[in-house]
Amino acid sequence: MSLLFSPLKIKNTTFKNRVVVSPMCMYSGQDGFANDFHLVHLGSRAVGGAGLIIQEATAVSPEGRITPGDLGIWKDAHLDTLTQLVAFVHSQNAHIGIQLAHAGRKASHHLPENGSKKIAPDGEDGWQTVAASALPFRDEEPAPIALDEKGIKKVKEDYIAATRRAARAGYDVVEIHAAHGYLFHQFYSPLANERTDLYGGSFENRIRLLLEVTEAVRNEWDDAKPLFVRISATDWTANGWCIEDSIQLAKALKKLGVDLIDTSTGGNIPKATIPSKPGYQVKFAAQIKQEAGILTGAVGQITTAKQSEKILQAGKADLILYARESLRQPYFALQAAAELNENVAWPLQYIRAKI
Repeated sequence: MSLLFSPLKIKNTTFKNRVVVSPMCMYSGQDGFANDFHLVHLGSRAVGGAGLIIQEATAVSPEGRITPGDLGIWKDAHLDTLTQLVAFVHSQNAHIGIQLAHAGRKASHHLPENGSKKIAPDGEDGWQTVAASALPFRDEEPAPIALDEKGIKKVKEDYIAATRRAARAGYDVVEIHAAHGYLFHQFYSPLANERTDLYGGSFENRIRLLLEVTEAVRNEWDDAKPLFVRISATDWTANGWCIEDSIQLAKALKKLGVDLIDTSTGGNIPKATIPSKPGYQVKFAAQIKQEAGILTGAVGQITTAKQSEKILQAGKADLILYARESLRQPYFALQAAAELNENVAWPLQYIRAKI
């Protein structure tokens, strides 16, 4: 059997294969609510054979949304549609995770179809953003407010409440979004954090908020269920966050009960030079896996079954996450199985088309 289609057990959860649909914002919610689009979108990837589907960045608070179209889990009313979504994915013999997120200073933007530009706090559909420090993502944008002690406490409480709701909805995995220049990345990167209190300055202080939230989430989340954290392994910028920092962070997260590091990069600096090419982030997943001794997921321009299998066979990662490729091919897993000569189960409704 290929590694891509071999099962992987994490805690009490056995994923039927290593094919994971990466969390991708769809900007199609309303007041945080999922709708029929999300059911069809994520459901079709479950029908398509993925072992795990991770739901897009789902805001733990209204101010944590990137746009007014983001999904949310900040109130109980959100659970009706989310529970329906979870149930359908489970009915297709797949697992589903939820990425809990807070955008920090990268919140309050127009929808992509409206240009994705920053909305001022007093603008229509806009709100005041918060961050580690009062530094805007782009110089021309309104500055966020640096979180004070009360604001930090609220972030922790929001993550605790969101985790409880995720458990009630029946998700199999919780992933904390700490990458791509969003709130936790804003704290741990020295390029976005100018604080002089317990949450700024030294490496230990800059990672403090992420560790405190992770510990709180782990305490709320079933010990037997997997907990992932997505990080940006590097800022791709001099004097910024780097792979050596990520390895130390991964070690600290592992001690708190994190099971897997979903390894991405960038997003914190608008003008960073990123050498984007097929598999360009895999080396970071490999380093973290080897040096921190923790499971990793590889993501970033991984588009074929053979490329995926090569990564797994080399021991560079344990799961492969597909973003754009899963948009192009909702049934990627079924097609990849055929390419690797794997005889996997097809949905009964589609079995007449089995290759």
